[in-house]
Amino acid sequence: MSIVNRIEAMWWKKKRPPALLRGLSYAYAIINQFNLACRKSRAIEPSVPLISVGNITVGGSGKTPFVIWLCKELQQRAYKPVVLCRGDGGKLKQAKRIEDQDSACEVGDEALLIAQSCSAPVIAGRDRVAGCRMAEKLGDVIVLDDGLQYRQLKRHCDIVLIPDVGIGNAYQLPAGPLREPLDALQRADLIVRSGTCGDENHIAPLPLHKKALREWTWCSRSQKIRQICGPETAKPECCLAVAGIARPERFVQSARQLLAVKKDMLFADHHRYTADDISRMLACNLPVLCSEKDAVKILPLWPQEQSLWVLPIAGEGEQGLPEAIIKTMLSHQK
Repeated sequence: MSIVNRIEAMWWKKKRPPALLRGLSYAYAIINQFNLACRKSRAIEPSVPLISVGNITVGGSGKTPFVIWLCKELQQRAYKPVVLCRGDGGKLKQAKRIEDQDSACEVGDEALLIAQSCSAPVIAGRDRVAGCRMAEKLGDVIVLDDGLQYRQLKRHCDIVLIPDVGIGNAYQLPAGPLREPLDALQRADLIVRSGTCGDENHIAPLPLHKKALREWTWCSRSQKIRQICGPETAKPECCLAVAGIARPERFVQSARQLLAVKKDMLFADHHRYTADDISRMLACNLPVLCSEKDAVKILPLWPQEQSLWVLPIAGEGEQGLPEAIIKTMLSHQK
């Protein structure tokens, strides 16, 4: 296990982190607080309502599937959402609207997946202020992906996703998984606990925070696996599970509920797949099953004559959650 993996594993234990990491965490908190204050000082007001979807912990809170779910819920209520992403995992600096022919290496895996999964326009790029100006012309509500720390844009609804495992040891980076201190939850309009459907009774409680907000629940549910490449074949009984996402072990657990996982191949979040990676997968002589986020990067490299399977997931929000989001958005417009 690498030192990075050891540190991340330590985040989710109750044991106090080493003094060195606590010191680095203190330094990070000071620098980060200054940085966020500078961002806030130059924040602009979008001309259409903006809903921010973010998290207070590092990765693995389900932001991408939540954004897809939210866009579909807004569309069902006659809104025209536009998604604004940073384009993590891609090379974009300038804002760009995602097109069908774009590659994940260029625009980012999450941005491309969102664009392929819902009929809403998606703008990606590090300059999300410029992206916002583009998005204003394409719809009547902007959904800002990973927006809690992006203070340059004012928002009409701030949603904070917190995974079912909670906030770990409650320390900030690098001693713990927090991007900001718990007081940042005071900025939230809605706190949404995310996880896998059926695990609602295993949600780790949060420490009390000053702004008493109801905690909504949202969960993801695995769908039937589907073949996306190769000659049509019957559903396999076993597989090689491949995942390059935050908390990839959750993907493996979901896969095991559907078929026998003989072997897994796990990578870092936003991993850029290579021809060598593909060769290693094929050498296992097992049907390959990957996540939707990985599929957009694997498929361009995958031999057309080889079968490739994907495990889709669908989001499901607590009854009343879409209405609560819209009500908050409208109330902040006044």
